[in-house]
Amino acid sequence: MSTSLVVGRKAPAFSLPDQDGQTVKLSDLKGQWVVLYFYPKDDTPGCTVEACSFRDAYEDFKEAGAEVVGISSDSAAAHRAFADRHKLPFLLVADEGGRVRKLYGVPSTFGLFPGRVTYVIDPEGVVRHIYSSQLRATNHSRESLAVARALRSGAARA
Repeated sequence: MSTSLVVGRKAPAFSLPDQDGQTVKLSDLKGQWVVLYFYPKDDTPGCTVEACSFRDAYEDFKEAGAEVVGISSDSAAAHRAFADRHKLPFLLVADEGGRVRKLYGVPSTFGLFPGRVTYVIDPEGVVRHIYSSQLRATNHSRESLAVARALRSGAARA
């Protein structure tokens, strides 16, 4: 049974292979902002547009102190091909079987398609923002970048 993750809660830990077969743990990213985006499937039209919008803004994310991590149920090999085809500079992790998707409470659309949800996670591992939209794929990168910048600058002033 999955419950939806809410802002202010600790992001669930995970350990999954990336597109190069290397193990990625959320705890390895502690100390930096993380933009974790769940997407339905490599090489589908909406997911390609979404990934390319993250790619195009990747340097802006880095300047904002955030690492981008894409996650879907595709295999590490499928992620490698997707990343190569579209020159994606960020991590793609393979959640085959959807265990981590369930941990995060990412809903299905119409009960059929894996949902599209982005989480902005602070350096301590706490979820600070959630954006969910199946159809507005490019809004995920724009919204999460704006939030990461605002939260980081707010944290710098505190």
